Amino acid sequence: MARFDGKVVIVTGGGSGIGATAARRFAADGASVLVSDVVLANAEAVAKEIVAARGKALAVRTDVAKEADVAALVDRAVAAFGGVDVMVNNAGVGGIQGDIDQFGLDVWEHILGVNLTGVFLGLKHAVRAMKAGGRKGTIVNVSSILGQVGFANAAAYTASKHGVLGLTKSAALELGPHGIRVVAVCPAFIRTPMIAGMEEAVVPLHSIGRIGTTDEVASLICYLASDEASFLTGASYLVDGGYVAR
Repeated sequence: MARFDGKVVIVTGGGSGIGATAARRFAADGASVLVSDVVLANAEAVAKEIVAARGKALAVRTDVAKEADVAALVDRAVAAFGGVDVMVNNAGVGGIQGDIDQFGLDVWEHILGVNLTGVFLGLKHAVRAMKAGGRKGTIVNVSSILGQVGFANAAAYTASKHGVLGLTKSAALELGPHGIRVVAVCPAFIRTPMIAGMEEAVVPLHSIGRIGTTDEVASLICYLASDEASFLTGASYLVDGGYVAR
């Protein structure tokens, strides 16, 4: 029996990078997967790969900063597959870097809207469905090393990822009595489109001597979502090649 047989998993930001790899891994391990992305074509491409490999997947366009979109995503999972067991709040934006005294409020609000409000909305509506269906479940929030340390000229991104860790702790305390676990993953620089062109420059920041892969992050996400991690909640887990140990 596969690890996620009979489980329903939603992955936001599932059209590329960490989200796409996680969606494939969940499906290969037996889950029915909702692949969500703001770019529908990207989500559809990943869902088609999963189905071609004899997995179960649906693609849904979602702007995680809009509550109506997130509510509709969760409702689609319930309608199509009967409920929600795992919510991976992975969608995020890097945003621009800049001096804090020159940083535009519109840019700040966009980054916080996707990276923090989007996680809150995903958590809110997944929990709604879990409670309504009488299911125990797991929420995996994708934060960052910059949820634990600072980074100059990246105030909005750093603040948003710190916020994800605070939200994770608060939600875990509230939802534990309902049988719902909430955890966070903190990747360092991972080889994804988000850091295209930066790869060689950031390698020295990792004591292991390279940047990470999406498979390495997806492995941690899937473990945390599984019954093997049933006593883990309220904490964040680094997958950082030694970045934070500096």
